[in-house]
Amino acid sequence: MKFLTLAALAVATTMTGQMATAEASLSDLFQREQSSLNAVPKARLSGFLGFKFRPKTPAVEDITFSKAWLDQQPVATGDANFSCLAEALYFEARGETVKGQFAVAEVIMNRAKSAQFPNTLCGVINQGTGRRYQCQFTYTCDGHEEVIRERAAYVRVAKVARLVIDGAAPDLTQGATYYHTNAVSPRWSRSFTKTTRIGVHLFYRDDRYRTASSE
Repeated sequence: MKFLTLAALAVATTMTGQMATAEASLSDLFQREQSSLNAVPKARLSGFLGFKFRPKTPAVEDITFSKAWLDQQPVATGDANFSCLAEALYFEARGETVKGQFAVAEVIMNRAKSAQFPNTLCGVINQGTGRRYQCQFTYTCDGHEEVIRERAAYVRVAKVARLVIDGAAPDLTQGATYYHTNAVSPRWSRSFTKTTRIGVHLFYRDDRYRTASSE
């Protein structure tokens, strides 16, 4: 009986040692796998896992309206509305200051939020297209093909579009839904409230229609 007890104890000790070794090996394996995963860039890892990693949107106070700051931001991508806004900024404001580009993007966003205009960015930008020179944004109905020739300029305005859509930009225009360059003085500008001037653009708000940013 004593012999059997000693034998059982020996077996239990051996099994306990094997289990401890197995647990230690498993722990080492997990640590190695975690180290390997930590070494993989987040963007690449997200591709392995089937989702897209989007860098954290800068806070409003972290934005610097300069090309140098914009160049440091990640390349922007998005859906159809993002593409429409990026294209509009390219043709409407690529020669503006960075702050001016943010302001033009804000106007388009404000229109999408207003009951006065279509409720999507593409709808706002293409409103009236098809009637020569009777659309909201001339480049969409001037009869010329929209060709993006300045790649670097497009990459920058696309970043502006992404940031504004993500809500990163501050309220620059006080709820404006109209703008024009200082080279012209359209008749409609006398009917609206002038809110500000940024770069070569003057901005206006139609107080009959209020958006969240103008209240």
